[in-house]
Amino acid sequence: MTFKWKPLIRHAFMIMFSLVMIYPVLWWIGASLKTNSELASPNIFPSAPQWSNFVKGWNSVPGHSFSDFYLNTFGLELAVMAATLVSSTLVAFGFGRLNFPLKNLWFSLFMLTLMMPGQVLIIPQYALFHQLGWVNTYWPFIVPHMLAGGAGGTFFVFLLIQFVRGIPKELDESAKIDGCSWFGIYLRVVMPLMKPAIVTVMIFCFLWNWDDFLGHLLYLNSVDKYTVSLALRMINDSQSAQEWGQLLAMSLVSIVPATVIFMFLQKYFVEGIATTGIKG
Repeated sequence: MTFKWKPLIRHAFMIMFSLVMIYPVLWWIGASLKTNSELASPNIFPSAPQWSNFVKGWNSVPGHSFSDFYLNTFGLELAVMAATLVSSTLVAFGFGRLNFPLKNLWFSLFMLTLMMPGQVLIIPQYALFHQLGWVNTYWPFIVPHMLAGGAGGTFFVFLLIQFVRGIPKELDESAKIDGCSWFGIYLRVVMPLMKPAIVTVMIFCFLWNWDDFLGHLLYLNSVDKYTVSLALRMINDSQSAQEWGQLLAMSLVSIVPATVIFMFLQKYFVEGIATTGIKG
């Protein structure tokens, strides 16, 4: 029996690479439990963990706690995800299943927006929303997603179109024979089969909007409407002496929802990515 070195070397390399990748996260966890004087210590974890960093950081913004900011963020996320779900699937179904005049031209123009840097749109969008009186409201984030736009809107539609094209069209013909309209086909045939792709889009939508800082900074002026990303910045502004342990503790807490959602839905995420683009 010969000893196989290749699997051993491969697994050893993967373990070493994993340790390199996970080291910053371990340092982050350890630093969130340290005092300012201990941050320069080479030890990852402190000798006396400062669990109070989480409690003090949670209430570090005067007049507010991070519970308020979490409620604001989750409410905004639910509205944005619902708008994205409806608009993106409808547009994807239209491009993937229906025939209408200048379809290829409209699709090409739609896809060209993927190449446009988001920074180009900041000033005209802000001017438009300011004229509509939407500054310091959540409408600048919700309405674009109702029109299959917003952060990642074009990418979401493209991802869903590729998935719709992979669904056999014979199912549409069978539904038509049973008396289904196009909207019935969309709702009863295509939507249930799009579940992996929809979950993938929802994960991307949640992560990109949860991590958005510039957009929230531009349009939200009232602390009562602040999201978690803006609240983290306020920890710097609300204290004369920076408590890095509290800031790192709250930044660690801020990634928990996204991490939990990805862990529970990663099966659908992988399935949606793997099957997108496979045509029937």
